[in-house]
Amino acid sequence: MALSDLLYPDNPKRRQELIHLHQELLDCMSTNFHATNELARVLNEHLGCTIPHIQMRESSTVKENCDIIIQAMSEIQHQVQKIDSDMKEKLEPVLYQKLYDIKEPELEKIAIFHRIFSIVLGEVTSTAGMVAMKLLGSNLITLTVSKLISLLAQIGASVLGGISITILGLGIEMILHAILGAVERNQLLAAVSSYEKHLAEFKTASEKYQRAICEVTSLVRQQVQ
Repeated sequence: MALSDLLYPDNPKRRQELIHLHQELLDCMSTNFHATNELARVLNEHLGCTIPHIQMRESSTVKENCDIIIQAMSEIQHQVQKIDSDMKEKLEPVLYQKLYDIKEPELEKIAIFHRIFSIVLGEVTSTAGMVAMKLLGSNLITLTVSKLISLLAQIGASVLGGISITILGLGIEMILHAILGAVERNQLLAAVSSYEKHLAEFKTASEKYQRAICEVTSLVRQQVQ
């Protein structure tokens, strides 16, 4: 048993708690990688975008992986905003306003979107208008993605940012074993507190993001069938 464990017997419990929270964070991040790739795939396939596939890097830190997701999400935002700008430029003002009028029938909006994509991209899939309407006419890009980017940036800048995503990596070992006594105890408490605070918000925002993407991908699958 380490000297710090003799002096502060709650430390082993804190270590396990920290490892559990770290694994929860990694699971949540992994799901967001998958969801982001799904959204990118739909945008690339149906709206002519070229957003690259992303992958978690097990040899990297939490911050480095947060930065990978942030970059992909920022590119998605950029592409969708560009689509919106193209719409605004090519449509009559009254017709453009119809796309964002909640009272307008969805089928009419889809037809407008699809017509524009046919002009801009040439031959497009039948689901192009539906995907565009779902992305531009919802809070997925304006609110959901922006919220996740903000939280990921906070996590990357926190005490968690420098920890390796590999649960037995040097980052965790540094926190769990390198510092003895009261210093280790304070470090563990700070790490656990940081995980709990960021994880609660991150999980909630991630669930909203994943639900929104599921709505889009479900529509695509229904059209294909």
